[in-house]
Amino acid sequence: MRTATGRSPLRRKDFAPGTGSVSKTILTHRALRGIPSFFIFHFSFERAVTEVAAANKDVPRVAQNKKAYHDFFVLETYEAGIALFGTEVKSIRKGRVNLKDSWCNIVNGEIFANGMHISPYEQGNIFNRDPMRPKKLLMHKKEIARLYAEVKQQGLTLIPLSIYFVNGRAKLEVGLCKGKKNYDKREAQAKKDAQRDIDRAARPKL
Repeated sequence: MRTATGRSPLRRKDFAPGTGSVSKTILTHRALRGIPSFFIFHFSFERAVTEVAAANKDVPRVAQNKKAYHDFFVLETYEAGIALFGTEVKSIRKGRVNLKDSWCNIVNGEIFANGMHISPYEQGNIFNRDPMRPKKLLMHKKEIARLYAEVKQQGLTLIPLSIYFVNGRAKLEVGLCKGKKNYDKREAQAKKDAQRDIDRAARPKL
């Protein structure tokens, strides 16, 4: 079957398995035959950031925000770059960063991480920055606009979950989160305690 332009239409098998993105092979082949770039972008963009975050889930974490998982339900995760100074990057590489009690906000179309503590670098001297300064995050404007709408309309919160390096660049895993009620926290703690007891009982006795 061909369209009025003589090109074959996109079919289900043209999509990468389990995603909403057209496979790279098909994209390259069809782009040469004149498919407009905006049409391809429409299919691939919405899942792009989430898929990148999923692809990097096994990358070793420099720091994690364990408190976030205690206080919030994590609905979605996103990967963001971070605008940092050289001394801050060196401190992060040494693990001297704390995400506890940190959060993100969106101001004038830009997203920032607040409360993220990066300790001063020992050899930094005058080049060290305020450890608690807001850090600008690097994300697509369309993603920032979508997150802003989610936060405002549904009362959700953006929380830094972990920090890691990809190809030498620091990345922040940001969670779109919903706050837990007290009974949710008690239930989660009870499940954790029960699992701990099961694991303890399963250990071989010496």
